Amino acid sequence: MTLDRTHDAAARSWLASANASGGDFPIQNLPFGVFRLAGSQEAFRGGVAIGDQVIDLQAVAASGAFTGLAAQALQAASQPTLNALMAMGPEAWHALRLALFDALREDATGPAADALRAALVPQAQAEMGLPSRIGDYTDFYTSVHHAVNVGRVLKPDDPLTPNFRWLPIAYHGRASSVVPSGTAFHRPMGQAMAPGAAAPQYGPCRRLDYELEMGFYVGPGNAQGRPIGIGQAESHIFGMCLLNDWSARDHQFWEMAPLGPFLGKNFCTSVSPWVVTMEALAPYRVPFGREADEPQPLAYLDSPANREAGGVDVQLEVRLQSPRHRKAGHAGDRLSATSFRHQYWTLAQMVAQHTVGGCNLQPGDLLGTGTISGPTPGEAGAIVELSRGGTQAIDLPTTGETRTFLEDGDTVILRGWCEREGHARIGFGECRGEVLPAVG
Repeated sequence: MTLDRTHDAAARSWLASANASGGDFPIQNLPFGVFRLAGSQEAFRGGVAIGDQVIDLQAVAASGAFTGLAAQALQAASQPTLNALMAMGPEAWHALRLALFDALREDATGPAADALRAALVPQAQAEMGLPSRIGDYTDFYTSVHHAVNVGRVLKPDDPLTPNFRWLPIAYHGRASSVVPSGTAFHRPMGQAMAPGAAAPQYGPCRRLDYELEMGFYVGPGNAQGRPIGIGQAESHIFGMCLLNDWSARDHQFWEMAPLGPFLGKNFCTSVSPWVVTMEALAPYRVPFGREADEPQPLAYLDSPANREAGGVDVQLEVRLQSPRHRKAGHAGDRLSATSFRHQYWTLAQMVAQHTVGGCNLQPGDLLGTGTISGPTPGEAGAIVELSRGGTQAIDLPTTGETRTFLEDGDTVILRGWCEREGHARIGFGECRGEVLPAVG
């Protein structure tokens, strides 16, 4: 993906908050989401984040200030979900990005700039919804470091399954329980088999976990029986978000043989509300490669473009805010930090694998990357790794508390951003969720 004027690090906006150092949403980002005024019963509508504001795309479309393909994409983006925009493909996405960027520049004048100025809504007054109508949700398992760490909890002598290094493993998740950031959820009920017990017990999850992941939304789909080749895969990806695949580890580990995760995963998945487009992420692409002693991808999972820039360098962190943190007005303690560049498989490889058997993806489908863990202990993307299966307490220095798994009232906050010398910092905002007591 080539760089153009929308990636110029020196570009500034007439909106002062978009130029603030360290902000997530400068003019070089322009992520999409859907919103309505908080406390209202309005229909959701498309928006773009810029600084501390949301551009109401429905209002901009009504102004008639945009023309051509950008106007068509704007109309699609102003709907209650972004599915129609996602279906249009890269040419339309690019046209709308250019038009918005040009109308937001500090020297912009004319009808388009005036329409954007009149369509600003403070983010603090916006209620965010799910960006798309998610027809299907698939979660992958693509971090070798996470796989080894969790595998050692279950099978210390043989932690990695033999297929992991040959294909991107995944399972089909539950789209109905995907929720936007800020949505609280109840601790799930289910069966678990305690070590040494003769029979399982039913009750609230005792080993509740988070998973630091990223999600990505499908753009144009594919016909059933017509795979998406790795060379075309990225033209079918609209953009990325943060994702927390909450996990009931005691339920999961008991139930998952032989068919994989079920109740241990289907009670809640949280996503950040803003979708950062693949075009915005272009400056932060990095090479994908394997060490010489690692199996190399089979031909259908390999391409020159994927080797050259298949990875994405997104910096990620996890914070835990306990009720004591909140009472003291503290943002919580950082548990870990890593980068998405460490994943063993790329986005393009996940799409190619998902469709190689003929599966038809649809615009707005959500794919999760799987837990993102780096090569050092401080880069673990789940509490089951940090606590070594619950055997080692994790300190929360600010309050003096410890955790081995999540407790009621805990809030987990994921954040992500991209930084690179010579380019503007862009961010994803946050993905937040609070654990409520079990019901039942």
